[in-house]
Amino acid sequence: MSRGRRLSNCHRSKRHSRSTRVELQLPVSRVDRLLREGQFANRLSSATPMFLTAVLEYLMAKILDLAGKEASANHRMRISPEHVQRALTNNEILRRLFEPNAFTRPTAARTPRKKK
Repeated sequence: MSRGRRLSNCHRSKRHSRSTRVELQLPVSRVDRLLREGQFANRLSSATPMFLTAVLEYLMAKILDLAGKEASANHRMRISPEHVQRALTNNEILRRLFEPNAFTRPTAARTPRKKK
């Protein structure tokens, strides 16, 4: 009797988080919650938090890789905040991404209408 119960339990599908399903280290559920609480859009696709989490994880890996190279150039074994700061300032793309006015909306200049 107990053997039959064991067989039925082993065929039960295991629950996997969205982070493990898409093989990410950062929590997809937390990004989803923050997107919904922030009310950035009225509707969100189910793929939106996964995509945003993947982009954040890629950026974090790139920054840590550059900071690790900066730390090894200074003959250090640990990455300090100064190494991260130097890595961000030495990389042109990341510097432009993290500058203060990188995502401000440009104001459209109004052109006067010609009168007929």
